[in-house]
Amino acid sequence: MHENIELLLPTLFSSFFMATYKDSGVDISKGDRASQSAYHYAKKTFSSRKGLKGTPLIQDGGFAGAIDMGEYYMLNCCDGVGTKIDIAIETQNFTGLGFDLLAMTVDDAICSGSEVISITNTFDTNSVNPDEIEEMMKSLCNACIQEKVVIPGGEIAELGNTLNKTIWNSSAVGIVEKEKFITGENIEEGDHVIALQETGFRSNGFSLIRHILKEKNISFHDAYDEKNTWGEMLLTPSKIYHAGLLNILGRFDEKRKIDVKGIVHVTGGGLAGNFFRILKSKKLGASLPNIFPMPEIMNILQKLGNVTDEEAYKTWNGGNGMLIVCGKNESEELLQLLKKENISAQLAGKINTSGKIEHGNFGAFSDEKMITFI
Repeated sequence: MHENIELLLPTLFSSFFMATYKDSGVDISKGDRASQSAYHYAKKTFSSRKGLKGTPLIQDGGFAGAIDMGEYYMLNCCDGVGTKIDIAIETQNFTGLGFDLLAMTVDDAICSGSEVISITNTFDTNSVNPDEIEEMMKSLCNACIQEKVVIPGGEIAELGNTLNKTIWNSSAVGIVEKEKFITGENIEEGDHVIALQETGFRSNGFSLIRHILKEKNISFHDAYDEKNTWGEMLLTPSKIYHAGLLNILGRFDEKRKIDVKGIVHVTGGGLAGNFFRILKSKKLGASLPNIFPMPEIMNILQKLGNVTDEEAYKTWNGGNGMLIVCGKNESEELLQLLKKENISAQLAGKINTSGKIEHGNFGAFSDEKMITFI
C-alpha cells in the first residue's frame, strides 16, 4: 500500500461509516426482479419467429442471446459504461472509456465462444458536447481495431432536461459455429476453474465507489499516490479478453485449440452471482481457494467504506475478470495458451457438488444468494 494512503487511512476511518451498494442508490434485488420480468416478456416474442430463420434459443442465465441462423448462431448483447462515465467527464479523461464500453459487450459474447464482428453505440445526453464525444469515439475506435470489431452505426440523442448527464451504451453482434457453442451443460464435478486477472473495476460498482469517496470528502482530482490521482486510478480501462480467448477458442471457421466447458464474465452481481449462470445443475458448485486477490485500490475502498466482504464480492470483480471451466486434464495446457496471449491466469479451484461457490476465506455463496462465512 502506498505510503500517503497509509497515513491518510486513520483520519478517514475516524468516524463510523458502513457503505452498501443500496446506500449508493443501487438495489440489486430490485434489479434482479426487473431482469426476470424483462426476460419473461422477451421470451414471449420467441414464438413469433417459429418456422422462420432466426429462431432464438432459450438460455436462462446466458451472457448473450443466441439466434439460430441455420449453420451458425448469431449472438446479441448490450451493456454500457454505467456511472464510470461521470468520473471521465469530471476529470476530462476519456482515453480508456471506449475499452470499457467494448469489454462489457464482447466479453459477454465470448462466454459462448462467439466472435464479435460489430458494435453499435448510443449517446443519450442533456446537451451534446462534440469534443467529449470525439474523445470517447476515438477511444472506442482504438479498442475495436484491437479486437477486430467494426462500428457500422450509432446514435446521439440530445434529450435536454430529461437527463442531467451523458449515458453511453452499446450493442454487439457475434457469430459462432453450432459445434463450438459453449453452454456450460457439460460441466461436471472435478473440472478445473481458471481465473483471469483484472486489476481494475471494469464498469461495475462505481455508484458504490463514488458514494464512499463522497462520504470521505475525497475528490477524483486528489492524489492517490505519488504518481496518480484517484480519478486516474479509477479510470483504469477494462481488460478485454475477447481477442485473446478467440486465439484459443478459434475465430469463425478456425479450429479450437482446447475444449472449454464454460466461461464466466464477472460483472454486476460479482464472482459467485455470475458463476451460477453457467452451472446448469443446482447440485454443482465450486471451491475456489486460489482466486486472484483484490487489487490494492479495492482493498482501500473497502476499508474506507467499511464495506463487508459479502458486499464487496457482490459489487466488484475482486480482481478476477473472468473464470473458465475446463476438464482437469486440459487446465495446464490452457494456462500455457493464456500466457502466450499475455493474459495473467491461474488455477483457482475445482467444480464440486456443494451447490455453493466458496472462495478462500471470503465466504460460501449459494444459488439462493444466502451467504455464510467460513
